[in-house]
Amino acid sequence: MNMSKEIKKDLLPKLRIRYARRNREGKSRMLDELCEDYGYDRKYAIKLLGDTLPRPSGRPKPGPEIRYGLIEPVVRQIWKTAEQPCGKRLVGALTRWLPHYERRFGKVSSKQRKLLKEVSAATLDRLLQPARAEHRPRGRNGTKPGSLLKTQIPIRTDSWDVSQPGFLEADTVAHCGGSLAGDFIWSVTYTDILSTWTEGRAVWNKGAHGVLSATCDAEESLPFELKGFDCDNGSEFLNHHFLRYFQERPKTVSFTRSRPYHKDDNAHVEQKNWMWPRQLLGYQRLEDSELVEPICALFKEAWGPLHNFFIPSQKLTESLSENCIKPNNQASLRSWIRIIAR
Repeated sequence: MNMSKEIKKDLLPKLRIRYARRNREGKSRMLDELCEDYGYDRKYAIKLLGDTLPRPSGRPKPGPEIRYGLIEPVVRQIWKTAEQPCGKRLVGALTRWLPHYERRFGKVSSKQRKLLKEVSAATLDRLLQPARAEHRPRGRNGTKPGSLLKTQIPIRTDSWDVSQPGFLEADTVAHCGGSLAGDFIWSVTYTDILSTWTEGRAVWNKGAHGVLSATCDAEESLPFELKGFDCDNGSEFLNHHFLRYFQERPKTVSFTRSRPYHKDDNAHVEQKNWMWPRQLLGYQRLEDSELVEPICALFKEAWGPLHNFFIPSQKLTESLSENCIKPNNQASLRSWIRIIAR
């Protein structure tokens, strides 16, 4: 016969007090009596008298109060406004964006302000995990190989002096909506390897003349002199127009290409494809040629200044060779790659 709710309510508190005061033999006798009288399993009886059964779902979990839940609305709003950066980048942006948040949404409490200064990147990622749960569709690869000048344009072999700005990587993104057939708008992204300064332009149909014009316009917006230009093997870059543009000038610009089917060769610009054209324009098909000029103006006058001046970016600052890492040295593994926010 199981113990009724009324008996549990009246008898269990007294039994638990007696159980806690007894030694090992006394506890064993109490467990024997409880199992014999009510038919309980011994493990269940131990949890029942020790008050270690799982609590009903309606009750709060025991333990310390969740501290950072207080700042979740503030973090979420700043995260959305700052174009959804990762936790490492968001840490660097919180204190700078907080005054603008307060002007629009009101002052935050002193406790919230303190937590916003103490919160770590990992905690921010956990707080924002529900907001990132939405599915992100993947695009299509629209690169068509340009074999005409492959022998004249060398593959980059990391011979650039990237300790100074001016060495760009370039890539194109198709706004085709899922089908590469027909005419539509493309985005061209340019990223400086040292400073991560990024420019973007829109072109119609990714023709060589349009991509070259976009490149000329992007170069005029750079706050530094162009010294090197690296791209993939697409025909929009590997053509005589680009070759003359970089070589027939008073100071020649180094023009290189990546290895075929090695996207990591252009990793600096590839990682910008989401936060630049995709995050701003999405994955829908853009097949109205009249949108090219407004999108270019948006890239140049709003999107570019926002990312280059107000949103932190990540950059690899140190990489140790594999020979320097001992297999069982966890400290060495943790220090292998260190990423900071600019």
